[in-house]
Amino acid sequence: FMPKLGTVTAGNSSPLNDGAAAMLIMSEDKANTLGLTPVARVRATAVAGVEPAVMGTGPVPATHKALERAGLTLDDIDLIELNEAFAAQALACMRMLDADPAKVNVHGGALAIGHPLGASGARIATTLLHAMQQQDATLGLATMCIGVGQGIATVFERI
Repeated sequence: FMPKLGTVTAGNSSPLNDGAAAMLIMSEDKANTLGLTPVARVRATAVAGVEPAVMGTGPVPATHKALERAGLTLDDIDLIELNEAFAAQALACMRMLDADPAKVNVHGGALAIGHPLGASGARIATTLLHAMQQQDATLGLATMCIGVGQGIATVFERI
């Protein structure tokens, strides 16, 4: 919080919500053995960190690493689900990534949906996968900022 540079208030922060989420993740072979139909595959994932003073922007270097591992660019991604701890944090990540706003949080981010601590990762990935299905998208990116400057990004490919 730096009052001379801006403010973070209850009005531009995601609400703390109760919530629960679960995802079933397994190999494609195991899913076939169990008679389950996979929804998507994980193409790549990455974690990265930034200086704690710029906490919230960790998804940016994590995204670059994940895209490189997947052999993709951000232009290849159809939809992005970007964790939205604070409005300023989400906007900073979007600008730093040069992300197309029309592709980001198409159902609203954590400011609208909520930020259930402990369930946010599964909530973000599930929201992304459902949006990909609804919009017939092939590639999606889920990102999260994590305390003290960390970030994570995962590239999903819809099957």
